Amino acid sequence: MPRDAAFKPSACPHDCPATCALEVEILPDNRVGRFRGASDNDYTAGVLCAKVGRYADRVHHPDRLMTPLRRTGPKGSGQFTPISWDDALDEIATRFKDITATHGAEAIWPYYYAGTMGQVQRDGINRLRHALGYSDQKRTICTALPRAGWLAGTGFERGTHPQEMLTSEVIVIWGGNPVATHVHIAGLMSKARKQNGAKIVVIDPYRSPTAALADVHLPLLPGTDGALACAVMHVAFRDGRADRAYLAAHTKDYAALEAQVADKTPVWAAAITGLTVPQIEDFAALYTRTQKTYLAVGYGFTRVRNGTLNMHSVVCLPAVTGAWQVPGGGAFWSYGGTLYKLDKNLIDGTPLRRAGVRMMDMSRIGAALTGHLTGDRSELKDGPPVMALLIQNTNPMVVAPNTGLVAQGFAREDLFTVVHEQFMTDTALMADIVLPATMFVEHDDLYTAGGHGHLQVGMRLIDPPGECRSNHAVINALGQRLGVGGLPGFDLSAREILDQTLRASGYPDLETFAAQRWVDCTPASDEGRFGAGFGTPDKKFHFAPDWSTVGIDNPGLPRLPDHWDNIAQRDAEHPFKLIAPPARQFLNSSFSDVGASRVREGKPRLLIHPDTATANGIVEGDSVTIGNAQGAVTLTAGLRDGMNPALLVAEGLWRNSDFPEGLGINTLISDDSPAPAGGAVFHDTAVWMRPHTLV
Repeated sequence: MPRDAAFKPSACPHDCPATCALEVEILPDNRVGRFRGASDNDYTAGVLCAKVGRYADRVHHPDRLMTPLRRTGPKGSGQFTPISWDDALDEIATRFKDITATHGAEAIWPYYYAGTMGQVQRDGINRLRHALGYSDQKRTICTALPRAGWLAGTGFERGTHPQEMLTSEVIVIWGGNPVATHVHIAGLMSKARKQNGAKIVVIDPYRSPTAALADVHLPLLPGTDGALACAVMHVAFRDGRADRAYLAAHTKDYAALEAQVADKTPVWAAAITGLTVPQIEDFAALYTRTQKTYLAVGYGFTRVRNGTLNMHSVVCLPAVTGAWQVPGGGAFWSYGGTLYKLDKNLIDGTPLRRAGVRMMDMSRIGAALTGHLTGDRSELKDGPPVMALLIQNTNPMVVAPNTGLVAQGFAREDLFTVVHEQFMTDTALMADIVLPATMFVEHDDLYTAGGHGHLQVGMRLIDPPGECRSNHAVINALGQRLGVGGLPGFDLSAREILDQTLRASGYPDLETFAAQRWVDCTPASDEGRFGAGFGTPDKKFHFAPDWSTVGIDNPGLPRLPDHWDNIAQRDAEHPFKLIAPPARQFLNSSFSDVGASRVREGKPRLLIHPDTATANGIVEGDSVTIGNAQGAVTLTAGLRDGMNPALLVAEGLWRNSDFPEGLGINTLISDDSPAPAGGAVFHDTAVWMRPHTLV
């Protein structure tokens, strides 16, 4: 069937593993209409999440930022006046030069993340950083914990391709909620059950929308996944279902593993996880009786202090049973950037990088901004205080842990903050200069994916509205004013950088690539399942990894799979564990500012087990306050069974103004940096709870 000429190809830029191939309807008067998934892409297959299906409302929303703004009132007041682009860029450059002269270049911190996953518009900020010696950023907030655990065992960011689950007999969704966060996995899961009779198991602390669809839901306590994995391995060895031939040929330290789990019985695990012994025994039997078991491994269960060890412990399972050997068996977390073999030197300016420049943890931005005041110099090290921020693609006033400390840092009058944004977010409200940003249909970019192997381009489809400029344009304009405009990349358009990057990486030129829309880099089935060997030096799966290869080897971090009891503990004062998973209609803080997604979610809610609510005199719809030493947050009670009575669940990242206290749920989240590589512990919090009237 001929393609509808009114629809133009693109790719979704948001921080989701699906990275959907899109078709966007182009309307008169520089407008877009319908967004739909590309039916001829074998992964997207015409399916698109509801959030992006409504994207035209976001592109043409009346609240979009349209002109540069300078702050005229107190920080956070929302008092700004429009200025010209030249005035804004000149002021930024002047302030950056003055700060560098007074405090040194490391006093300036370019700060970014994944508001767009486009390679040019996301990572170009690093070219400015490296060219001028500004402080570096440790990118921990999303993938540091799971990546370290996966790589410690396998050595490669690859695995059994998700589409192979259509041949699986058992599918385990471990620590994820794809109905809300990865619709294509949810679709494949449902097809496998319908076509192949696959049994679906969801391991998640609460009955998420995905768990509600499962044949088996195991609502373990957060931070105890390693104990469950060890018990399953115990049963595999105990009942003769470990594949000893595979273990001998393809793994290292399997004898030590068998000894390690010898006493990790289901009884032991039940006491830790909150599951019953029959639940653990039944799951272990289901998992180990066939090699055609597919582990769809999520991010959520790793966002705890022992998350890296939990990931490694879970990924040991298919090596014990030999499930890697068969199509439909094994595990998958994410494809890493190395799959695409991109030469990004021109994009991110790696050749310009200076030795010895300070690197600060993005998840600890509060500590970084306040360290010179509090005496906690763990991020500042022996360098200067942070005197300026340049922020693109993220909203740390909402998404970063320990919001109270983050807000304290942003409120500093001596901190010069520049935010390049699409809407007046909580972070933009704290800025001195706000710059209006383009959306993905208004600029050119290149997209890798985590959930599949397609490399895609998304070219500009309409002109930017008002005075909006792309991230790339702003970085280049600042580079010119700061004296590095002659360095590679700063004098090129986004299309020119894309063309040169593709050519340098062995791909077709941009014109050819854009015509074909994507290149499928997916490994062959056997290669994805490590048939030619794992990515470790000896090509074997490592049950006892050298943690120093993926981070810092903390002496307390167990060498073999285990339950590492370093997580936040419940006590008499804080009897509940809190997790803060994504809301179905939001994506981090994106979509929570404006539009139908916000209307559909309603208001910030706290999900409470009915027995817990009754014991605390709480009914559906009550205002309840939860808190710990970091602060308190008030939400609306919603009753939900299918979870441990000691668990509380707050879905979604809402605006700080949506809470009576003026700060959101991450106020309660610690900014601890876990071993071995750091990461944000969004699901590792102990709290008290009271009816709001009693606070």
